[in-house]
Amino acid sequence: MAHDKEPAPLLKDLLNPKALARIGRAAAQVHPDFDERAYLAMARKGLEDLSIMQRLSHAADCLRAHLPPAYPRALKIVRQMAPLLPGGFADMVLPEFVGRHGLDHFELSLEALRELTPYSSAEFAIRPYIAQDPEAVLALALRWAEDENEHVRRLASEGTRPRLPWARRLPLLAAEPQRTRPILEKLRADPADYVRRSVANHLNDMAKDHPEWVLDLLEGWPTQQPETKWIAKHALRNLIKAGHPRALQLVGATLGAKVRLASFDVTPRLLRLGQTLQLKTTLVSTADQPQKLVVDYAIHYVKKNGESSRKVFKLRTLALEGGAELTLEKAQTISDFTTRVHYPGRHAVELLVNGLTVAQGHFELKKPKA
Repeated sequence: MAHDKEPAPLLKDLLNPKALARIGRAAAQVHPDFDERAYLAMARKGLEDLSIMQRLSHAADCLRAHLPPAYPRALKIVRQMAPLLPGGFADMVLPEFVGRHGLDHFELSLEALRELTPYSSAEFAIRPYIAQDPEAVLALALRWAEDENEHVRRLASEGTRPRLPWARRLPLLAAEPQRTRPILEKLRADPADYVRRSVANHLNDMAKDHPEWVLDLLEGWPTQQPETKWIAKHALRNLIKAGHPRALQLVGATLGAKVRLASFDVTPRLLRLGQTLQLKTTLVSTADQPQKLVVDYAIHYVKKNGESSRKVFKLRTLALEGGAELTLEKAQTISDFTTRVHYPGRHAVELLVNGLTVAQGHFELKKPKA
């Protein structure tokens, strides 16, 4: 039986006073005149009330305030700091420094982002540069797509994603997907899974605005190759969940799947926050030949205003032999986390096979105990 993992810590909590202290120590190591104590006092002030992106911006601005006034000299210090830090989300403060304070030194700053991205990631920091001069940055990103460093190659795709979560939107790239196509073409068979995942997410962003364009593109790619096949499946995940015929066909799912539902159980019917929902279904093939099935489920979450919001989850993708019977189970803990707050009420549950609803159930989420 599959179980959901416990939710990860909030990303913003990774940029905490301890991480700020590490950044301050690195700055002092490189630049002896750096006032580490003053930096920390400024950077820690009001930190708890800030969101994920506000924390990055605040820490970067505090760093700028305590480095030499001349940007090229300050940037040299920031570049020297990067190898002294452990890497990871908190250290994105360094590229954020470049993103917020380097636009007047365009070429110097872009080269710094290429250098800094292997230590954390410059996917947020590069976006103001794209907004200022998209042609120049896209031409540079196309060269980065051939860089020997996989982090730089990933930046070419991730930094130009139209709908990168938490990041500044790029309306031009969202409206004209062909602008980043040459980058994605270069990266579609990249040896690094890290890079291919970014390509898939980039295409998934595009599919929200231009589904047919994405399908046209992928239908021209060699999806029989394992790397490209994975990209297509991951890029089309939302279209597959929605039952889009071309998307299902592209990943090999059987259109108009022939199955009979033997059972669909949603238990328990009454839950409290923190308890586990159990789903169990048995499907029987009514076809003579094997069928590829994409089995998902959807929960209609009750919103604060009493309306509902449908969220589709993966259950399993499988090949079902003619006449065969298969039982699938899923356990999902109903807990609040960053992107979802639960409200009491009746939650509908759907079982989907190749995008079509084949069964429905529900559970009642009770109010938390006082």
